[in-house]
Amino acid sequence: MKLVGFYHSLISDWNHGNAHFLRGVAGELIARGHQVRVFEPQDAWSVANLVRDQGDGAIAAFHAAYPHFRHAGPLGQPVSERYGAELDLDHALDGADAVLVHEWNAPELVARIGRHRARGGRYALLFHDTHHRAVTAPAELARYDLSGYDGVLAFGDVLRDLYRMRRWAARAWTWHEAADTRVFGPRPAIARDRDLVWIGNWGDGERSAELHAMLIEPALALGLRTQVYGVRYPDAVCRALAGAGIDYAGWLANFHVPEVFARHRVTVHVPRRPYADLLPGIPTIRMFEALACGIPLISTPWRDDEALFTAGEDYLVASDPAEMRRLLRAVIHDRALAAELARHGRQTILARHTCAHRVDELFTILTELGVPAAGPSPKELS
Repeated sequence: MKLVGFYHSLISDWNHGNAHFLRGVAGELIARGHQVRVFEPQDAWSVANLVRDQGDGAIAAFHAAYPHFRHAGPLGQPVSERYGAELDLDHALDGADAVLVHEWNAPELVARIGRHRARGGRYALLFHDTHHRAVTAPAELARYDLSGYDGVLAFGDVLRDLYRMRRWAARAWTWHEAADTRVFGPRPAIARDRDLVWIGNWGDGERSAELHAMLIEPALALGLRTQVYGVRYPDAVCRALAGAGIDYAGWLANFHVPEVFARHRVTVHVPRRPYADLLPGIPTIRMFEALACGIPLISTPWRDDEALFTAGEDYLVASDPAEMRRLLRAVIHDRALAAELARHGRQTILARHTCAHRVDELFTILTELGVPAAGPSPKELS
């Protein structure tokens, strides 16, 4: 099968969490013998900011970490192709069996691809939504012409149901994010020499109060050896981190996250407010990745309406700063508790939430659409 994707970027994860899941799915498909092509804009802001922040070496490091993306096509072409002002859709979609178009693309491109399919394209065409704009900015989503699409892949039931209720698409399926377990796993050889780590971008004020109350203040109160990674942190926040004795380390390549988790005894999950309040059932991808790495996790409240995990066994929940302090203290000092959380959380990921599971789900959807896409599962390959 040949799958073509139109995404903001495969190359850069600078303030771009969609790259995490895309890399995992692409890697899984390639490992099963399928062909993957990802088209991303030449002027992608994530790539531009990454190079501005870290230099060209960050791009080289990505290619070194994912060598299977360099020459994965039948003619030896790299998985990712960056396009300029004019994108030749006949070239891009040549031979495609399935096409995924991410919601971060411009409405004009989304419509162009739909028209290409309507003119006789023989591929399944799916729109992939992994954002909260359907509830926070529905007028923006309404601009997308999905009339030429087979349907929508939404990363949660509540989002899937919105597409159906508003009749934005002919059909919609739930397709959660997941952990790329080829990259994310425990690193037992690395000593845990620090206490607490938070890996996440500051964003647009969507969880500022929560991060102050549930991360910065508890770390200060307990005197924890704490590191914070991410981008777009305002100067005032950087000063607050320094004042709390927290080491702010800036951008971290996502493929280095397992090593960082391995050095710390606990991490926290603080979902952005739109997800916690308006899109129940949708955690951040970093929750999947943290549990895959076997690091104990404490979350601020969110409604796991789809029963992805088991609170109290896969992770702990702190409802307020006092409880966060209590749970952090417990996990750091009770090795048996920490080990059981790490074991149970990783077991849940391996059982249900890997990119291999999501590729299986995608194949089920494509088969439903009449695409002879299903290749051998990982078990059949072993």
